[in-house]
Amino acid sequence: MGDEKMTLLQFFQLGGIFMWPLLIFSIATVALILERTIFLLIHNLKVKDIFSKIIEKIDLGDLKSAEEICVKSKKNKVSAPIFLGAIKMARFGEHRMEKCFEAEASKKINDLERGLNFLVAIGSLAPITGFLGTVSGMIAAFRNIANADDINAQLVANGIFEALITTAFGLTIAILAVAAYNIFTNIIDNFAKEIEQSGSDIISSILFSQNKK
Repeated sequence: MGDEKMTLLQFFQLGGIFMWPLLIFSIATVALILERTIFLLIHNLKVKDIFSKIIEKIDLGDLKSAEEICVKSKKNKVSAPIFLGAIKMARFGEHRMEKCFEAEASKKINDLERGLNFLVAIGSLAPITGFLGTVSGMIAAFRNIANADDINAQLVANGIFEALITTAFGLTIAILAVAAYNIFTNIIDNFAKEIEQSGSDIISSILFSQNKK
């Protein structure tokens, strides 16, 4: 191969048949990352703004206005329905509020986590597929060496080079998938902690407001 610069297509062709599943993994990874990123950007995960407005109305004993804030909220598409469920159950007591809040929160968090398991799977399968391609490539390389009339260092190096391409691609895809998974789960975990604390404060404020009457 000498000092020739190689294109991505040439690398792909040298990697052999195992580059095809790796290509599928790479496309799926990029698609999942884009889809989850857009989803999280559209579904604003900020809690503080709507939480402060709701608490203000609850402290005034105005649960109806607190409900309306949740219903009319266009920015807080995840946290608003969670809080709304608890507020609607206010007249049924603490236990019903907590159950409704937990059920709605669980549903929304599951929506946020949708597709992330595929990133985990790709993170596991991509390097294994790459390694399998390397093993297959090494077998072919040594077969070519055994059949060659003139064995030299370049022939051996070229065979090993081609065989290792799939491992390199597999590891690259796995790193991207695992990194994205960790970033997304960290964002969702932080949201879950914040929404849990905010929900607890809202329920406590409702109970306090009811006891004052």
